[in-house]
Amino acid sequence: MGLAGAFVACQVNHNAPIHSARADTVQAIVQPVFITDTVAHDTDDPAIWVNPADPAQSLIIGTDKDQEGGLYVFDLQGKLLKDKTVKGLKRPDNVDIEYGLNLGGRPTDIAVTTERFTHKLRIYSLPDMRPIDHGGIEVFVGETGENVRDLMGIALYKNKSGKIYAIVGRKSGPTDGTYLWQYALEDDGKGQVKASLVRKFGKYSGLKEIEAIAVDDQLGYVYYSDEGTGVRKYYADPEKGNDELALFGTTGFTEDHEGISIYQLTDSTGYILVSDQGANSFQVFPREGEGKNPHNHPLLRKVTVKASHSDGSDVVSVPLNAQFRSGLFVAMSDDKTFHLYRWEDIAGNHLKSIK
Repeated sequence: MGLAGAFVACQVNHNAPIHSARADTVQAIVQPVFITDTVAHDTDDPAIWVNPADPAQSLIIGTDKDQEGGLYVFDLQGKLLKDKTVKGLKRPDNVDIEYGLNLGGRPTDIAVTTERFTHKLRIYSLPDMRPIDHGGIEVFVGETGENVRDLMGIALYKNKSGKIYAIVGRKSGPTDGTYLWQYALEDDGKGQVKASLVRKFGKYSGLKEIEAIAVDDQLGYVYYSDEGTGVRKYYADPEKGNDELALFGTTGFTEDHEGISIYQLTDSTGYILVSDQGANSFQVFPREGEGKNPHNHPLLRKVTVKASHSDGSDVVSVPLNAQFRSGLFVAMSDDKTFHLYRWEDIAGNHLKSIK
């Protein structure tokens, strides 16, 4: 989901250079400010929860993708918070965060992860990481075939009226335009979460798999990586239909198209970052599109990072603390850690920043 400007009024740094007309490549490897404590088995995907009362007390939630995995919770220095970390999950893959789900008459921030081996969504309240899902919510019910219920990607979407949805992907699925399933998340009347299927959508090339999913709440778009093919774009609102709006990033990737994150400059501008896993880099595209076409997303820049073979990532443009004045970018690394970057270091001299 898109977070920039959700809690803190921000200004764009208008002195920063505007988009280059061609795609440049950063030669230097961007170094993280912090590297998290290690997880037990295998990092996969992070999500950032911005504390609305005190952004300096924000949290990073990351998955440990193993049959005895968990959700690891870190502070903004990458230190493990053992009292919030959840263990014993059956291969949690991706995780996402949304704000203000109405539970028991109170707005509740939530973290949702996909538990692959149980075919369930696991949902926790923030910041206490208390389970609020009656032990998990089964999804892709009724699907048969190899890997078609093995959960992978997830993105949460909150529409303008405040309704919250989960958009879920799996290890394998059909090529008939119904790969992703979207569920409405609501109070079950007992202060726990229930999920109702509202639509099936999303093209799939059939080449590899679909894991990374990201939603732009403000603009109402969902993006997902069809690995080996490109990034696909749809409306996040089920009422706007299932037509594909764009397929971009189709060339120049070394291996898989992986993690997607959205850096918001204004209500309508910013950047879409997509992991080029085999190159240890991220390709950057304009959030607002190009010219008069909001669905034309040409490559702007490639940014090489220290994180190795990054799968999942997340970014916010909310000022958090003295280290992260223009936002925080978090990338998974295959050494059982997550890397924390200043947005200014990712942007360099070629992209804009919130200040």
